[in-house]
Amino acid sequence: MAKTKTAGYDVAEHLRTPEEMAAYLEACLEEANGDAAFIAKALGDIARAKGMSQVAHAAGLSRESLYKALSGERTPNFNTILKVIGALGLRLHAKAI
Repeated sequence: MAKTKTAGYDVAEHLRTPEEMAAYLEACLEEANGDAAFIAKALGDIARAKGMSQVAHAAGLSRESLYKALSGERTPNFNTILKVIGALGLRLHAKAI
């Protein structure tokens, strides 16, 4: 019997357009249930898709600190989140539930 080979799935490889990135973030915001680290990880996925060095430069952060902040293992401060969202070319919106 032949062994089945599996490969890891990286969502960043599938986020090609700003519209796809925005839709992904929107879906993650809906699924997060208040988990800020989950949102940070989603922003990290989008940043990797766009190019972490480019996003770090645009956000005024070092690449290393951006990787740490968006790893999903910690909760970055809101100022960092706002800088990253701006660097990604995205905008936060609020709507009544």
